[in-house]
Amino acid sequence: MKSSQAVSVSAAAPLSAARPADVQPPTSRIVAGTAWRIVRRYPLALVGALLLLAIVTAALFADRLFPGDPLDMVSAPLTAPFTDPQHWLGTDSLGRDVAAGIVHGARASLSIGVLSALLGVTVGTLIGACAGFFGGRVDALLSRITEIFQTTPSFLFVIVIVTIGQPSLWVISFAIGVTSWPTIARLVRAEFRSLVTSEFVTAARSLGYGPARIIFSEVLPNALPPIIVTASVMVASAVLTESALAFLGQGDPNRVSWGSMIGDGRQMLRTAWYLTVFPGAALVVTILSLNLLGDGLNEAFNPRLRERR
Repeated sequence: MKSSQAVSVSAAAPLSAARPADVQPPTSRIVAGTAWRIVRRYPLALVGALLLLAIVTAALFADRLFPGDPLDMVSAPLTAPFTDPQHWLGTDSLGRDVAAGIVHGARASLSIGVLSALLGVTVGTLIGACAGFFGGRVDALLSRITEIFQTTPSFLFVIVIVTIGQPSLWVISFAIGVTSWPTIARLVRAEFRSLVTSEFVTAARSLGYGPARIIFSEVLPNALPPIIVTASVMVASAVLTESALAFLGQGDPNRVSWGSMIGDGRQMLRTAWYLTVFPGAALVVTILSLNLLGDGLNEAFNPRLRERR
């Protein structure tokens, strides 16, 4: 009798496991549902995503859209915009194509923004995770280090690093990333402090999981939503910082940048307004798109905002 019951249970197990209700939805469906929730609750996030997609596409295909070096002289100096079909945004005082500079400048600005944000998120996540998970003296030491970096004027710190290391794309990205991690560190520390006492962390410890496995496999995935939202803001802040450096003449001299274009055109603002307006508009649209996208992500991932809806 017992053997027949065991056979019936073993035969029924595959059927119950194959039920559609027990099957987890695919990742693509989860991502699509999250994207639809963002668009439905915050339609401006779609506008920001489309604007950012257009800017990223132009940056990726800059060499095909405007082949050659954007710093080369291609026409007569100070050609007015919309008067020459080959250089429809005009040329600057050295005869360089303004449209080519804007498109190639998007590549430089976005590259620095993404690289510096990746560095800042990586360093800040590691420091914040260790401080929030271990607590005690480790938390006190890492919190003091974070406070030291936060009290230091970040822009002046960036200028010092760039001046010492010579301005280049990698040095500028490193300088901005080194000064931007404290925001992520404090955020991750707070998230870990609230999650480290959860039941799933206690269960993981009872199973013999080590600290590294608990941090990266159990706690960190639950703290990712606010990190993703903050990362989008960090990219926008890094793009602004890079433009400010280039405006002051501390940018990469071998690459065209929106900040350098604005700095070169400020002396001719009354006679050649387009040299400042066009790259400035590109900078504004990029920052606006990143902020709109960040607000949409915050709308989707923030549980307090979801409860108000």
